Amino acid sequence: MAKQKKDLSTEEKIKEAARKVFTSKGFAAARTRDIAEEAGMNLALLNYYFRSKEKLFEIVMIENLLHFISGIQTLLYDTTTSIEEKIDRLTNYYIDQIIEYPDLPLFILNALKSNSKFLKGKLNKNIMLKSHFMQQLQAELKKNKKTIKPLHFVINTFSMIIFPFVAKPLLMEVALSKDAEFIELMNERRKLIPIWIKTILRS
Repeated sequence: MAKQKKDLSTEEKIKEAARKVFTSKGFAAARTRDIAEEAGMNLALLNYYFRSKEKLFEIVMIENLLHFISGIQTLLYDTTTSIEEKIDRLTNYYIDQIIEYPDLPLFILNALKSNSKFLKGKLNKNIMLKSHFMQQLQAELKKNKKTIKPLHFVINTFSMIIFPFVAKPLLMEVALSKDAEFIELMNERRKLIPIWIKTILRS
């Protein structure tokens, strides 16, 4: 049992180091030696657990994506909540997630940029398109006589939530001085984003 825990701990240490290196350097520029150094171990031990950079990247990327979308399916398919409640919950869920894992959006963006074919066949496109949320959104747009595609609404929602985290280094240079100020800003946005989104939907 102790050996299993030790092995598990080593694997997690390698994956955490890989997340940091892939986030900062991207898939193409990252080397397994960089990951081994970040994890504080020799290259031979890293290769024992993960035979190639590609395999390690695939494991880490899938885990990150599944973590990022794990809470969304239940929320999107909940038939007991209104579209307004879904927007509130979606905003709160993702702001909480990214505050806890602040490098996650940049990791995913860098990974997709450096290895754009990675996602092919790995995600179910119907998670969003066939959801109760999308049905409600289409009905709301029709009721308000809007001809815009629902996807614009979805893109705007996620952009408002995610972009400040991606732009955090710039914001810290030009507008903020402490991490606490950034967290305060995001807690303000968790109240404002649903208001903005609902206004776009109905105006």
